[in-house]
Amino acid sequence: MLKIYLILLLAVLCEGVGSTCLQASQQFTRFWPSVGVVAGFGSAFYLMMIVLKYMPLGITYAIWSGLGICLTAFLGWLIFKQGVDLAALIGMTLIIVGIVIINIFSKTATH
Repeated sequence: MLKIYLILLLAVLCEGVGSTCLQASQQFTRFWPSVGVVAGFGSAFYLMMIVLKYMPLGITYAIWSGLGICLTAFLGWLIFKQGVDLAALIGMTLIIVGIVIINIFSKTATH
């Protein structure tokens, strides 16, 4: 099962790259960042498809999107110097807490 979580984590990383490239592409007017969008999101969805063979859609998507939100906010701060206020940090902390609760207490997290 650890392998499936690693694949899901890789999907989240690819989604973070795709989202970051989306900002950098300047509405698809820059070639290489635009390629990064397609490669990042394409890889993310392919890897998520693999995970869906072993985990239910709702749980997979909750983990993927929740971690993706946090990673994308971090990359926006790191690369583009976009600020994140206290309310956003609290919200993202609650997202992470929700993911932890799902994985520790939910019996639907795996098939």
